[in-house]
Amino acid sequence: MRKKVFGLFALLVLALGAAAPALAVQPDEILADARLEQRARKISAGLRCLVCQNQSIDDSDATLAKDLRVLVREHLQAGDSDEQIRAFLVARYGNFILLKPPFAWDTAMLWLSPFVLLALGGAAMVGYSRSKRTEKPAAPLSVDESEKLKALLGDQPGGQA
Repeated sequence: MRKKVFGLFALLVLALGAAAPALAVQPDEILADARLEQRARKISAGLRCLVCQNQSIDDSDATLAKDLRVLVREHLQAGDSDEQIRAFLVARYGNFILLKPPFAWDTAMLWLSPFVLLALGGAAMVGYSRSKRTEKPAAPLSVDESEKLKALLGDQPGGQA
């Protein structure tokens, strides 16, 4: 029984490991200098794939992502700093290339829209709850109306007189 449970556990661990995202960096892209390669991975992890748009260039198999990874490594080998490489790519592609764009005038809507939507939703909920609270309850029936209602219900099948 223990062997069976252990086998199932091992199979589960392997399945979860296979489901983890694999890096798309090809062996021919990897730099010989481990420090430069580590810097390249760090930079690539913060850059958006312009084709996939929701992946870093480190995770994307797109041709453009590969070209950008190679470009980052070329700049690193040329002696550029991490900030110089990011600045070069932002100058070329705009802030969209960054997975975490800075707060600026051109990205203000991107950063503020969740808060605006949350505020609008909250205002709508408050307005709705106030409108429910201010509704007047129905006035009770007058004696004459009660008599008419009893007469109508008495004429229908299942009604009581």
